[in-house]
Amino acid sequence: MTVRLDLEPTGLAVLTIDAGPLNLYTLELHADFDAALDRLGDARALLIRAEGKIVSGGVDVSLFAAQETPGQAKELFDRMLALPDRIAALEIPTVFAAHGLCLTWAFEVAVACDLILAAERASFGLVEKVVGLTPTMGGTQRLAARAGVGRAAEFVMTGDRYPAAELARWGVVNRVLPDAGFDEAARSFAASLAEGPTRAHAATKKVLSHFANGGVAEANKHITSIAADLYRTEDLRNAVRSFLAEGPGKTKFTGR
Repeated sequence: MTVRLDLEPTGLAVLTIDAGPLNLYTLELHADFDAALDRLGDARALLIRAEGKIVSGGVDVSLFAAQETPGQAKELFDRMLALPDRIAALEIPTVFAAHGLCLTWAFEVAVACDLILAAERASFGLVEKVVGLTPTMGGTQRLAARAGVGRAAEFVMTGDRYPAAELARWGVVNRVLPDAGFDEAARSFAASLAEGPTRAHAATKKVLSHFANGGVAEANKHITSIAADLYRTEDLRNAVRSFLAEGPGKTKFTGR
């Protein structure tokens, strides 16, 4: 298997890309990735990480060589795009941890996640221009949503590699963490999200989706109903009671 999934007692699911040495995108890897997502079950947060010296060197270019017509290429690209779209549609918090070089498809999966953590040594790029292609897995538009159209155009058209600190300045990477202990720190961060109010996190994702589709006005049309629906959850009612009785930060969320 090129991808494995570990379900931890905290409610955190850890999905590890392990197709060394380069962790290239292949249809086999995609199928293994889908199978891992099928097993999420009641996970309350997802951490995506990779084994090896780098996160990924990109896509196996033989996939592109095998496409003989635009129709065949579109069928492949539709299949590829389905992966980050599926990740973006998850209701639980999703965190991508990049410990090293993260190119093309892996970066496009990263920007489909809610949050991106990067080690100091990590770097990122969409380098499809080297084969005369533009990114096909949503990376261009999701980067534009995070950093603006101008930044996305620069990133894709230059095909350069950008360090973690630069993408943090752009607002693409959420946190840059020390290289030493990065994996443990990423797991701890993601586990803290898994232990939080799962249904409230899902509500936050809904609000942000409405904002992405129509700005503040569109989000405002839905926020009150989304928030009010949280009164159906045990977590909200228990947390309010705990706050009044014991003060903040004492409740234990269950995800229900």
